[in-house]
Amino acid sequence: MLRQKLGLYLALIRWNRPAGWLLLLWPTLSALWVASHGFPGWHLLTVFTLGTILMRSAGCCINDVADRDFDRHVKRTAQRPVTSGAVSVKEALWLGAVLALLAFGLVLTTNAVTIAWSFAALAVTLVYPYAKRFVSMPQAVLGVAFSFGIPMAFAAVQSRVPLLAWVLLLGNLFWVIAYDTEYAMVDRDDDLKIGMKTSAITLGRFDVAGVMLSYLFYLFIWALALMNRVQSAIYLIAIGLAGLQALWHGWLIRQRERDDCFKAFRLNHWLGFTVFAGIALSYLLA
Repeated sequence: MLRQKLGLYLALIRWNRPAGWLLLLWPTLSALWVASHGFPGWHLLTVFTLGTILMRSAGCCINDVADRDFDRHVKRTAQRPVTSGAVSVKEALWLGAVLALLAFGLVLTTNAVTIAWSFAALAVTLVYPYAKRFVSMPQAVLGVAFSFGIPMAFAAVQSRVPLLAWVLLLGNLFWVIAYDTEYAMVDRDDDLKIGMKTSAITLGRFDVAGVMLSYLFYLFIWALALMNRVQSAIYLIAIGLAGLQALWHGWLIRQRERDDCFKAFRLNHWLGFTVFAGIALSYLLA
């Protein structure tokens, strides 16, 4: 029973799908490197890596509880532990709370500014699951939630959140819109039936164009914001490689096939890693 319950909890937090927390990790680490002008030290690297994994896992618990009545009508999500009844709502909320508290324990080892911003990050995490009922582009709300590691990284290193952090957050928000729209394209038919609001539905026949424009805005904002802060040649090569990956994703989703859209979504963590690698190498070889 214990082993079975553990398996259900691991399924609830998507332990077998690391792409989810990697999408949060790479921009957070990128910001950490920029704020530190290079390697941030093992303490902050550990705090933000483990914190990212824990908060993404807690977010999955909250999201599945909020969406349980909708998920049973969507082919891809009908067998999620809370939706199927294998894990109770109370269990899921307790697990999410424990994971969030563990993440907060890590934040307590940083400084007062980071601790203060962590409450804003938690608030956005709690709001997002319900945004899909009322906001025509809930991916923008997710973009804020998935980008909040950026100002927190600056706060942890510099005890302040400079304008650069918010510019990078804005750019990263467009990346989240791009890949989560690809994700939403997978479930568009089911979401239309149950009245869920997503960017894929809102954009309609302009969905592919919207995804590609979002990729463009993301890469342009990050390239421009960091041009004079990192070794430009290496970083621009990384931005170029990320751009080629974005074009590949555009090719995959052009026919709007479910499997291809899901594949494009899953490959996005490599795009984020490419940008991070460009930043890290720029400081290493400067």
